[in-house]
Amino acid sequence: MNPRNRTLATEFILLGFSNDLKINLVLFVVFMFLYLVSINANCLILCLVLINNNLHIQMYFFLCILSIIDMCMTSAILPRFLVDLISGQRIISLAACKAQFYVLILIGVSECLLLALMAYDRYVAICRPLHYLVLMRWSKCYGMTAIVWILSFVILLPVISGNYFTLCYPNQINHFMCEGVTVLHLSCSDIHSKEVFVFMCCFMIAGLPFFFILASYIRILFSVLKVKSSGRAKAFSTCSSHVMVVVLYYGISIVVYIGPSSKYSADYGKYFSLFSVVICPTLNPLIYCLNNKDVKEAQRN
Repeated sequence: MNPRNRTLATEFILLGFSNDLKINLVLFVVFMFLYLVSINANCLILCLVLINNNLHIQMYFFLCILSIIDMCMTSAILPRFLVDLISGQRIISLAACKAQFYVLILIGVSECLLLALMAYDRYVAICRPLHYLVLMRWSKCYGMTAIVWILSFVILLPVISGNYFTLCYPNQINHFMCEGVTVLHLSCSDIHSKEVFVFMCCFMIAGLPFFFILASYIRILFSVLKVKSSGRAKAFSTCSSHVMVVVLYYGISIVVYIGPSSKYSADYGKYFSLFSVVICPTLNPLIYCLNNKDVKEAQRN
């Protein structure tokens, strides 16, 4: 790396998807629509749960937390992205890039842990129904939700304390946001150790909750197969929405982040990142609305 390239960068250029104004205007309309749908759909979930007494149960409490996380995800990325599309000025300061980077990690960790907590709720409801009111009493639900947020901040601390933003020129980020792997490629030093650390963090953050979710649903499956066929449909219906959300979230995360770093393509990654920060938060409330009998009844009322 020559001396010019070792000059520390204080601002960055987000390359986005295109420099063509017409294409950017079309993208602006599309993503503005998706953003409005996402915010309104998640707000609808919150309102339905708050005003309908039949939804004042633990499962829908966790669903409200998921809706809040989804709104934070889209609001952390899309407003700035929409401005970049129409302004043509895609320069982001180091401080703003750091903030976006840290917020994405915090929200991602929170969602992984919350999905695991929701799987535990379904496990207790189906496998230990007689103990549900004790194991999932409200005080315990509040406590577990607090633990999710506390753990998310604790996991974020090593990332904040690590030297991930000693970045050099060229200061172009081939993405529409300050995404982790793409930012690391601007590091002034060798990134191998940092990539190993990021991979280990991804395994801890996403892998362990995923295995917990998988184990919970294996137990649920064995329990459901023991009951009569008339009760199986009801048991599966209470889990189907959560399973769809988990498959969507983890499927996209695996496609984006799992694999040798040498084969990582920013062009490939940024398109799939759209699904994790835009499409998933938009589809999650729709999945619960369209695939949940209680929510559909609450909408009709």
